[in-house]
Amino acid sequence: MKWTLSQLQKYRNKDFSFDEMIRVDEIKQVDPSIREVSPIHIMGRADIDSTRVTFHFKIEGHLILPCSRTLVDVNYPINVETTETFLLQDSDYVTDDEVHQLKDDCIDLSPVIREIILLEVPMQVFCDDVNSEGAAPQSGKDWEVVREDELSKKIDPRLAGLAKFFDDNNSSSDS
Repeated sequence: MKWTLSQLQKYRNKDFSFDEMIRVDEIKQVDPSIREVSPIHIMGRADIDSTRVTFHFKIEGHLILPCSRTLVDVNYPINVETTETFLLQDSDYVTDDEVHQLKDDCIDLSPVIREIILLEVPMQVFCDDVNSEGAAPQSGKDWEVVREDELSKKIDPRLAGLAKFFDDNNSSSDS
């Protein structure tokens, strides 16, 4: 996904669209939690004028990440729409948007795409089936994994007697 300025200037004030499949396997070295990366589908268009090139594109694919609870593979979909602007000349262009400076009369979207995908990796991802083959154990001798909602419903047996104390206290004050 690399174009020279002369290639892009041919499309100034015209429709420039692209639809490509790319490989970004090198992000596995940047983030070791990524186990596998599917081919990434990039589709979009570019608006080209004399001072900048603005790309409007969509990134689709999926990553294989470890489940935070069981360490089994989880298929995590990537579906991002973004707009990236490249300035063609050094200028004091001020905007709220982040812009990229042009290097070597060439625009390369690949590093931007890799960065966007890395930003999409969640801190935690969970699989649907905690009892799948190869999963980390969910219980053992004197321990088990419990969800927070299950924990809030359970009453600690050491404190169960306190509930009776308040029931007894309310019934004696009513008489």
